[in-house]
Amino acid sequence: MRKTSVEELKQLAIKMRQTALTMIYKAQSGHPGGSLSAADLMTALYFREMNVDPNNPTWEDRDRFVLSKGHACPIQYAALALRGFVPYEAIYTLRQYGSPFQGHPDMKKCPGIDISTGSLGQGLSCAVGMALAGKRDRKEYRVFCLLGDGECQEGQIWEAVQTAVKYQLDNLFIFVDYNNLQIDGFCHEVMPLLDLEKKFEAFGCETRYINGHSMEQIVETLDEITLNKNGKPKCVILETVKGKGVSYMENVAEWHGIAPNDEEYERAMEEIARGLQ
Repeated sequence: MRKTSVEELKQLAIKMRQTALTMIYKAQSGHPGGSLSAADLMTALYFREMNVDPNNPTWEDRDRFVLSKGHACPIQYAALALRGFVPYEAIYTLRQYGSPFQGHPDMKKCPGIDISTGSLGQGLSCAVGMALAGKRDRKEYRVFCLLGDGECQEGQIWEAVQTAVKYQLDNLFIFVDYNNLQIDGFCHEVMPLLDLEKKFEAFGCETRYINGHSMEQIVETLDEITLNKNGKPKCVILETVKGKGVSYMENVAEWHGIAPNDEEYERAMEEIARGLQ
């Protein structure tokens, strides 16, 4: 764990967004919308909260991270590159044959990936297994899992939550990137999620609802929930904006999975740097 300041984290979040977008632009393929909405949380986790070692990515006692919404991997790859798990130059190889940065996270190819993901709805089950193993082996590591809101339409998510509650996995931290958009449109139109905060709470989680783009709130919430070992898994619903930081991408479903052209890329890089300073 590193005690990076909030102001430092805000600057790192700018670099994270620019790095993820550069990867997608160079590959002319990828998912910018959900990568940008998750950037602030990912910055706080990788540069302040999680106990990991880039020089020993399979360290037995490391904290684990599961990107259940695996299509948003450019933002995780940005964190891994900036933390030194892989050379920064690898960002230019996204989705290329032999690259550590595949279209979805691949634990066999990329150092720092704890589990291969991409089949939506399944990542939380993997995280529950990791947390349960940690409890039974009396390990101190923690497991962090990021879900998409559309992914919470999957029944397996709720089966995994029930399991986490049954086994009192207070070493499990669930985050929902609640940007209210999925590939087919607004979540409330595709399949209403109702009140996610109340749903997770009703299932037995200790739950918070915060602004997912306020680094102050993210850091404060992490400080609170990681110290509270009360036998309950923790869930944080992060209210976010899909495509955050790029005006023409924000709240536009079409930017779920397309890459910017030359002009769009230059504009996006300028807006990220200017708008989040």
